[in-house]
Amino acid sequence: MFRQPIPDVTKNLLIINGLFFLATMVFESRGFNLYEYLAAFYPESPYFHPWQILTHMFMHGDITHLAFNMFALWMFGSVVETSVGAKKFLILYFLAGLGSFALFNFVNYLQVENLKPLALELGFRLTDFTETAVPIGHSYGEGAPQVARDLMAYYTMPMVGASGAIYGILVAFGVLYPNAKLMMLFFPVPIKAKYFIPIMVVFEFLLGLQNYASDPIAHFAHLGGAIIGFILVRYWKKNYFRQF
Repeated sequence: MFRQPIPDVTKNLLIINGLFFLATMVFESRGFNLYEYLAAFYPESPYFHPWQILTHMFMHGDITHLAFNMFALWMFGSVVETSVGAKKFLILYFLAGLGSFALFNFVNYLQVENLKPLALELGFRLTDFTETAVPIGHSYGEGAPQVARDLMAYYTMPMVGASGAIYGILVAFGVLYPNAKLMMLFFPVPIKAKYFIPIMVVFEFLLGLQNYASDPIAHFAHLGGAIIGFILVRYWKKNYFRQF
């Protein structure tokens, strides 16, 4: 798995992600925040733009975030692309990324709709969040009610990263190679993919249930990508064997 050449789509995705991160750093040094335009904000946020549904997959919060995602893309993406082909791999990557956006924002929608009436009872206007939202620490800082701060977090904290797409690829790998042995850095014992990956998915689900508005990790985005990856590759694998 480590010695094979990197296939074309995986290689190009690695390059594009790297270029997006480099551009983000260059623009930031000149006082221009690309995150405000290319990260994915909640659809009711004044910062939301339709193209963010795609561009957020190539934005990363810092070099560590980028490095972990690109390592996983290289390690698992190379194998999955070789197995399913370039076209299907590209479909997998983008559909998993879209699935992560969809599930993440569906869960956010449920939370936001629960918070809105509470904010109204406290005397806030919805336009304070949907039209004139500003980052936490400005108009709604530490002295503001928790409801207002949580609601503001949903409108001003964007989702970034290829993690949703990566989870789709990771699950695809597990479906294609269930008996492949994997190891975690903090638990250096080989575990078969058919056990390792479900454990990771369940762990993400449990963390997501904590429902922290200010949680910097989009756990349900990971789950959305994982679900799409599972459905797609199960379908492709099933139809592949039907051809014989």
